[in-house]
Amino acid sequence: MKYVILGAGAAGITAARTLRKGRKEDSILIISTDDRVHSRCMLHKYLSHERDEKELNFVPEDFFCENNIEWMPGCTAVKLDTSSKELVLDNGQQISYDKLLIATGAESFIPPVGKLREASNVFGLRHLRDARAIDKKAEVSSKIAIIGSGLVGLDAACGLMEQGKQVTVIEMADQILPIQLDEKGAKEYQKRFENAGCRFYLGRKAQDTLCDEKGEVTRLLLDNGEEIPCDMVIVAAGVRPGTVGMDGEGIRIDRGIQVDEYLQTDVLGVYAAGDVTGLSGIWPNAMKQGETAALNMMGSEVAYTDTFAVKNTINFFGLASLCVGVIKPEEKDVVIAREDARNYKRILLRDGKVAGVLLQGDISHAGIWQYLIKNQIPIASIEKDIFELNFSDFYGIQENGEFVWKVS
Repeated sequence: MKYVILGAGAAGITAARTLRKGRKEDSILIISTDDRVHSRCMLHKYLSHERDEKELNFVPEDFFCENNIEWMPGCTAVKLDTSSKELVLDNGQQISYDKLLIATGAESFIPPVGKLREASNVFGLRHLRDARAIDKKAEVSSKIAIIGSGLVGLDAACGLMEQGKQVTVIEMADQILPIQLDEKGAKEYQKRFENAGCRFYLGRKAQDTLCDEKGEVTRLLLDNGEEIPCDMVIVAAGVRPGTVGMDGEGIRIDRGIQVDEYLQTDVLGVYAAGDVTGLSGIWPNAMKQGETAALNMMGSEVAYTDTFAVKNTINFFGLASLCVGVIKPEEKDVVIAREDARNYKRILLRDGKVAGVLLQGDISHAGIWQYLIKNQIPIASIEKDIFELNFSDFYGIQENGEFVWKVS
């Protein structure tokens, strides 16, 4: 059996490792556009020069040799022929497969604003090749404009500020980290960024660009008429699944490659996992999908059920935050908050259940909240300070000493 995996990220590497454990003699080939295995979560450490390329690797250096896995780095599949079970690479090479896993991840989305898509000094930040290009341009740049204040945008801001760059962040929402935090939690980070020299334009969006004779963006024009001078622009305004070239016969693409509960596409023997499916954007889920897909490629019937992905851990300037579940309340939701000099805690209740939690400062003992939110456990019958809940509140002990779940 010949297994081919497209992508050497969390899903692809985990799938390869799982396949090798179960199939000692079968052929396993990984094809990746990137020429190094790396954690995209650590790219900002590369921009700040805290880590080099080797230190971004999340597998041992001898991983491929030790596991007898063939790796073709620096190659991109540009066409998938599902009828003949063949891939065409950008170098013209044709690769056959018996079973295929598409784990090509996602790409930065550059909006069609002015010359953002054409200019040579505009970058996304999704892969090591992006970080390399940004780092090289930063050598001759002092003013950096970042569009988007989510985790990727602020990670880039941190990395470049470490190099002494002047960073300006433009955000359409009225606060930074609008998906992850509420206004109060976001303000704490904004103050720290501003104290470090970062400038924010909130509730604003880039409307046009001004370019020089080299075709580089020199100014961003905002929707209120203000102009932001810049030597380089980083766009962190969302991603799109990496489905280019994957639209082979039988492959359904709708905001990602569509798969069944076993992560198989409509084509027998072709699977997909990770960001390319649009199922989840967090690292642990991508790994779980890679493992699940690999088990099913070997003949098992293991359903992927862990679709809960609304979780973020944040740490900037020594302030840690954890947000799980819903952050923005609806009309009948109940929000309970508590704060002191060092901590901020906020719980959102919906229909008698915890729908979201935000912890800032001390984020220890947070496992209970993820469990309650993920499994939709009712808490109305628990007569206790909600901020003091722990797992013992949901278990009783039978006469034989066995623990029993008390909440239905």
